[in-house]
Amino acid sequence: MLDYFRSRTSNVRADVLSGLTVALALVPEAVAFAFVAGVDPLIGLYSAFFVGIITTLLGGRPGMISGATGAMAVVVVTLVAQHGVVYLFPAVVLCGLIQIAVGAARLGKLIRIVPAPVMLGFVNGLAIVIGMAQLGSFKVLGDGGTLEFLSGPALGVMLTLVAITMLIIWGLPKLTRAVPSSLVAIVSVSLIAAFLNARGPADWTPPNTANIAPTVGDMLATNLRARAVQEAVRGDEPAADPHAVTPTTTASEETVAAAIASVDRSDASIAGGLPIPFFLDPQYDVLPPFSLDTLWIILPYSLVLAGVGLIESLMTMTLIDEITETRGRGNRECIGQGVANVVCGLFGGMGGCAMIGQSLINVNSGGRGRLSGVVAACVLLAFVLVLAPWIEMIPMAALVGVMFMVVIGTFEWATLNMWRKVPKADVGVMLLVTGYTVFMHDLATAVLLGVAVSAVVFAWRHATHIFADEKFNDAGAKIYQVHGPLFFASVPSFKELFTVRDDPEDVVVDFYYTRVYDQSALEAVNTIAERYRAEGKRLHLTHLSGECRQLLDRAADLVEVNLSEDPQYHVATDRLG
Repeated sequence: MLDYFRSRTSNVRADVLSGLTVALALVPEAVAFAFVAGVDPLIGLYSAFFVGIITTLLGGRPGMISGATGAMAVVVVTLVAQHGVVYLFPAVVLCGLIQIAVGAARLGKLIRIVPAPVMLGFVNGLAIVIGMAQLGSFKVLGDGGTLEFLSGPALGVMLTLVAITMLIIWGLPKLTRAVPSSLVAIVSVSLIAAFLNARGPADWTPPNTANIAPTVGDMLATNLRARAVQEAVRGDEPAADPHAVTPTTTASEETVAAAIASVDRSDASIAGGLPIPFFLDPQYDVLPPFSLDTLWIILPYSLVLAGVGLIESLMTMTLIDEITETRGRGNRECIGQGVANVVCGLFGGMGGCAMIGQSLINVNSGGRGRLSGVVAACVLLAFVLVLAPWIEMIPMAALVGVMFMVVIGTFEWATLNMWRKVPKADVGVMLLVTGYTVFMHDLATAVLLGVAVSAVVFAWRHATHIFADEKFNDAGAKIYQVHGPLFFASVPSFKELFTVRDDPEDVVVDFYYTRVYDQSALEAVNTIAERYRAEGKRLHLTHLSGECRQLLDRAADLVEVNLSEDPQYHVATDRLG
């Protein structure tokens, strides 16, 4: 799977270089997700640092990258809009505590129940979502205050730089693997963009930017100006869709122009200082009270954040496990993510989880050890503290090209040829998960939905697989030798196997070739026993487990259980485990 990402062993040089590459890709992602959540860009960057470095050190999957993610940003946007950003931080802390509890309870192993069609649908849907997310980098703020796609020569420059980036990433490994091709591509295209931008604006320079090749700084300015236009149009009223940056009402040209002009290019910067605990930060002068009322406000968001974060992280871990042919530790990852979110919330962050796109960049660049994640987090913090002007000069086209290559490597192209080779139900589950991921942008719910549908399909398939061979022994007793799993879905078919009225005085039910799985199955055995009692007939059960015998409460005195014929008996021994 994912042949694009070659298996490699961990080494210091590869981890350092891949960590640097990931750090460059983290900047626009963290900023964009901060805008989605409706918070300051620095909050997204600080979140990426804390979540990234702590999960790298404490988590269960070396080489996996964590940070601020869109999946969690869309959960908190309503909380921030309705109650303010100060309620976000305790919600993230509580989310982390819940995740720690899940890991301590050793529930991370539940990720093993995700079937292959769900995983394929998740991977393909994710690839499409990552690709669609890059389209935002092709937009600029028009004079009317709305986001518009690039066109004409400006679009040509953007596409050319994206193509050069992808060509370098594809071609350089064929010549040398001394350095990550993604890093070389970003540096090379940045130099080309710097040359173009140094020549000054041309007639076809995108609106409201000073650069022919839009940069990370231009992206940040575009988002700030879009927010300013939104606030000018909507006034002090909260937006129906708080994370939308496109105005939904009209405004005068003067209002829009004034809003755009109010944001200077110098305001668009990722520069900042060292993070401090939010309760010591003077900008948050009014903090939420430590009370039950606050708990009831944040608890629903914390529960959803914890679930979304763990599902996305464990799915990412499974994907990286398959690529690297190693195995991570799910429960440790849950605890690591939890500790990271607790610290992140205390320091005024928006929380986070594993980032599949950045994790794949890291793996493709040779990052295998924990050092790659540490380097990525520390370099990201260095960008904020001292290197912001340089990072803001990186063209968005270079980062888009890197992500497009991630899309190509993530998508499971073999699924396009397997439609006639796998059961239709599995194809349907795969398409369902892919479609839900693409259209709803909710990875966690897509996985849960896929698992639920797969379970229903499995139950339906096996509900009809139960039957019985009928024969008579020398004493004239009728023997039902049952085959197939006995569980809730097959109970109706199991009951129909027996002709109680027509059977002789002695009836034997042999469970050697079946397995009693759940309480519904036990109730079915009870029911059959009661039917034979009502007819005045004797029922004998053979090869039935001791646990089942004890749970046959209503029929315990009506049946004869014979275990001596099965010295290696094992039926239903795991039912109560």
